[in-house]
Amino acid sequence: MPINAAQRTAIDEVVRALTGATSRRAKRRLAGMFLELVDKEHWPEYYEVIPQPRCLNGVKSNLAQNKYKDPLDVFQDLHLVFLNALHYNEPGSQISKDATALKGILESEWKQRSALPTPPASAPPSSAQKVHAQKDQKERAAAPPIPSKTQPTPQVQKTSVKASAPIPMDVDPTPQGSSQPTPAAGAKSPERPPSPDVDVDIGGTPEPEVGAHDGARDGESDEIVRQLEKGLPRWEGFADVGWTDDLDPDRMAQVVDAISKYRDESLEAVPEEANIPDLSLNVPVLPSVCVLATPLSLRLVESRVQMRYYTTARAFDMELSQLFLKARRWYEVGTEPYGNVLVLQRLYHALTSPSPPQPPYSSATKFAALPAGPGTAKPLHGSEDNTGVTTFRVSLKDRTIIDEINYKGWTVRLADWLHLSNPDDPSRPIVGQVFKCFLSSDAQKKGQPGVSVCWYYRPEQTFHPASRQFWEREIFKTGHFADHPIEDILEKVACQFTARHLRGRPRAPFWYPGWPLYVCDSRYNDRDRVFVKIKNWNSCIPEEVRKKEEFMPIYPFERPVVPRSCPSPFLGAQRIQAPGGIIDVPEKAEGEKAESAPTTRKRPQRKAAVKAEAERAGTSKAAAAAVPAPTPAAQPAASTPHGGYQTQGYSQYAQHVLPQEDRSIYVAAGGASALNNATVEELPAETARHFDRDPETNEVLWFAAPPVDLVHAPPPRHSLKYLAFLAQKRKKQLGESGATEEDGTSAPKRRKVPPTVTEQLETLMKEHGLDQVPVS
Repeated sequence: MPINAAQRTAIDEVVRALTGATSRRAKRRLAGMFLELVDKEHWPEYYEVIPQPRCLNGVKSNLAQNKYKDPLDVFQDLHLVFLNALHYNEPGSQISKDATALKGILESEWKQRSALPTPPASAPPSSAQKVHAQKDQKERAAAPPIPSKTQPTPQVQKTSVKASAPIPMDVDPTPQGSSQPTPAAGAKSPERPPSPDVDVDIGGTPEPEVGAHDGARDGESDEIVRQLEKGLPRWEGFADVGWTDDLDPDRMAQVVDAISKYRDESLEAVPEEANIPDLSLNVPVLPSVCVLATPLSLRLVESRVQMRYYTTARAFDMELSQLFLKARRWYEVGTEPYGNVLVLQRLYHALTSPSPPQPPYSSATKFAALPAGPGTAKPLHGSEDNTGVTTFRVSLKDRTIIDEINYKGWTVRLADWLHLSNPDDPSRPIVGQVFKCFLSSDAQKKGQPGVSVCWYYRPEQTFHPASRQFWEREIFKTGHFADHPIEDILEKVACQFTARHLRGRPRAPFWYPGWPLYVCDSRYNDRDRVFVKIKNWNSCIPEEVRKKEEFMPIYPFERPVVPRSCPSPFLGAQRIQAPGGIIDVPEKAEGEKAESAPTTRKRPQRKAAVKAEAERAGTSKAAAAAVPAPTPAAQPAASTPHGGYQTQGYSQYAQHVLPQEDRSIYVAAGGASALNNATVEELPAETARHFDRDPETNEVLWFAAPPVDLVHAPPPRHSLKYLAFLAQKRKKQLGESGATEEDGTSAPKRRKVPPTVTEQLETLMKEHGLDQVPVS
């Protein structure tokens, strides 16, 4: 159908929206690189890769000449402009980011205009993505088929795999929202760069103190957290390490069939396309809009296995892991569907392990390697029937300690926090910190990798009084250590000490937005059922990372933000089944610790220890007396008991930031000595929160004037070495001429003047003897 006047007007509006789009900060035109075609003389390979090049000015010229007969032809050409850029340029480059943003603007602006027809969901057949995908499919079809095995053999799990090229993971090479491969396919194991500009203070001293702040969580605090997390780097997805290489197509079909038929349908209920914030499978279209780059579901994986789409076991393994990641983010932690997904994930890990289980698939421990979890596990040294699970220290017997372990795209190192399979309650995975990575030397498990972790208990896994309040996502350090095989690893998480959790969020690669983040404030003694407030976080982490500034530094908030306070999980309207419970606490006199009393006799202290403790207490009192007490106006209106201590107590923590150079205009002008009548005003907090902040320094990115254009002196044309060579050459030439001045210096070489015509005639006459002829 021909383009009518209303459609032409709508198309012009879409084109103006594309050409007028600017970046959020620099106000740079996003369409500047897409107005003209790529120079064929300088980039000839571009025209070999891109079958149909397009540009915005070309589309505008065709519109002016009425060459389009259908509005969808205009959309196809505009779509090709950005698809070509996404296909040719590297993901993450500036032109790729601009193309992604403009592609989202095109689709959004086009759909908002009712006069225009609905655009197709997939890329046009002439796009580079589909043209090259068809070539790849033909090459795969021409390749010899992979021989299938009649009997599945035990799979050998690789613990370390070299990085390789990205693996194609999609049936449609240009899914809705992006034409780029998923970032997880080519991601590398992240390194841990040091951050010397932040003092994390994890040495042998208690946490520093700060001024008072309001202990209540309000809307402004939520906005501070959102503003900081919005600018943090995002997780790039699974790295290309630790994937299995020994699954043939028949074994893939058996694994998927076992997962789909195992009791529950929680994994099948996860939709193919879902809006899940901070998921690594998402691709940003606009600053506040993300779309799912790859539609993914269990049925889609089943169909791909039947079509024998996966050319390598690594591609199949990676896509199943992405599906479980999506399901974990889809369901809420602690719910039954979330637990069912983790059981299926643990079953998948068992099926792809070196010793897979045999059907029928059933397990009393939900396929977890340990027989009991937090709250029910007994220590090895205290069990008479040899049913113990945990120890009170890390064992080094029958194992070889290694630096890291690669498994299912994760790189696990010392001091990482993990979610591990919980045999008692899969919906509440075990939270543990890695103290050792090892390879077993035991005869039955020789060469199998594993991790030694310290368990952290959740509130529902502890016994506590009904009046105790908990922080949101609070966990408790225990003295239980356990060895887990790598198949128990579900994902990486993070945990912060309360003092740092109030002040900011962990830096990458220790934590990324979207990862589970816990907070720890106390130890829990499950034998005595008491909580002990942690005064020194240094005593809770592995010795190898103590006093290291590069261990888990933070991006600071503009002010401390207190997490939400929650009551006991056993006091809710819905009863929960957990190994913990509510206990009664005897009445305490005022000033005593309001916590559950220990059931064992307290060990008496020696006189020297009592004396040292008294000296430390006297020093602390003297230091406290030197600090002025806060005014009543600075005290919070109400404080909630938090296990025997007030919420206000957290206002005593602060962050030590290294001194930075003051680069304000006030200092540049000379300060108070130069500006006699000048006044200095601080930007109000209600105004500052509307501006972006530098994640490194937490300074507001706001300027009073545009940048000044400075004239830079041109760089030198020749190097000093070349100039010295010229000087030596000239000196050598002057020395060969032998000309000197009166003072002994070489005289400049004079230029010889050619003879005049008269002089030339006289010379000729002398040669021929005509100068003696008399003149009559």
